[in-house]
Amino acid sequence: MEKDNLEILLEDIRGKFDLVLEGHDLLRKEIRDTREELCEKIEFLDFKIDAVHDKLDRKIDAVHDKLDRKINAFHDKLDRKIDAVGDELGRKIDAVAADLAAHRADTEAHPLLFSVQEK
Repeated sequence: MEKDNLEILLEDIRGKFDLVLEGHDLLRKEIRDTREELCEKIEFLDFKIDAVHDKLDRKIDAVHDKLDRKINAFHDKLDRKIDAVGDELGRKIDAVAADLAAHRADTEAHPLLFSVQEK
């Protein structure tokens, strides 16, 4: 090959190599830009996730407080009903005891008419 042909060939190879280098530089820039965009989007999504997390925490706390209030109100109502039933049962037992005492006193007042026999 002649020197002129070799120089032309080398010049052509250099031009193509420069094009490959330019392509690499463009790809690098696109990759860098894409990475920056993704980082920004990830940061934004992290911010949104934190905001949603905080909102959910507040909602869960509100539901928990509401359930606590309802359970406490139900507990108080149940305690009042149990106390009322206990009081009523106590009055009825006292009335039965008074009736039994009166019956016993009446029975003992008439020993000849009634007698208790033990076997």
